[in-house]
Amino acid sequence: MSDPVHLAIEGAVATLTLDRPGAGNTIDLPLARGLLAAAISCDQDPAIRCVVLTGAGRLFCGGGDLGALTEAGEALPGFLSELAGTLHMAVSRLMRMEKPLLVLVNGPAAGAGMSLALAGDVVLAARSAHFTAAYGGVGLSPDGGMSWLLPRLVGLRRAQEIILTNRRVGAEEAERIGLVTRTVDDAALAGEGAELAARLAASATRALGLARGLLADSLGAGLETQLEREARSIAEAGRSPDGREGIQAFLARRKPDFTGRI
Repeated sequence: MSDPVHLAIEGAVATLTLDRPGAGNTIDLPLARGLLAAAISCDQDPAIRCVVLTGAGRLFCGGGDLGALTEAGEALPGFLSELAGTLHMAVSRLMRMEKPLLVLVNGPAAGAGMSLALAGDVVLAARSAHFTAAYGGVGLSPDGGMSWLLPRLVGLRRAQEIILTNRRVGAEEAERIGLVTRTVDDAALAGEGAELAARLAASATRALGLARGLLADSLGAGLETQLEREARSIAEAGRSPDGREGIQAFLARRKPDFTGRI
């Protein structure tokens, strides 16, 4: 049996592919555990400077594996706790690592699959993609960070409507309301994703990581707290080789050569 999450590393770019195409890349415990293991590997490897997340086949991710939930029977609450808890460790690692996360939504995303799609710093969606919260349709509540991410991206009122009415959001609307960064033609998704991943991997990795942390914590902090965090972060960035290289390159009017070293 193949791994449900395929990790491929090319240069400084790691690509995580949800690889259960026959099951719509739905999330069962092996996939959640595989995603966590891959996320930890990417986080811990200093040679990786950009992480790409995508799906194999027609769907990006159809959410939780309802067959696995059915098999749990009376043990469903405990199974859901373990499944969501494992997935949440993976999501947290992907969102807290000090390297950018690029998500390529190659097709429909539902439930926790939609949550994974939202988690990227930059999200490119194929025109064939669409997004559905899906939880209400099966009598469950959101997981995967959706209740945290969606209101921050599209506003509370719109998030309430998307989650509670369970309506489908097409790719064009998703771009218009800020759910994704940009919509591209299906045939162009892989190429544009590779180009963007290479550009991110060539950036000042430490600075991007510090910026990710500032953005993730910004809405829960007061102004003075965030100002203090910014002061500490920019000093930390200036301490890195890339910080010094960026300033020197600007003064010399040349392109900076960032290495990602801390």
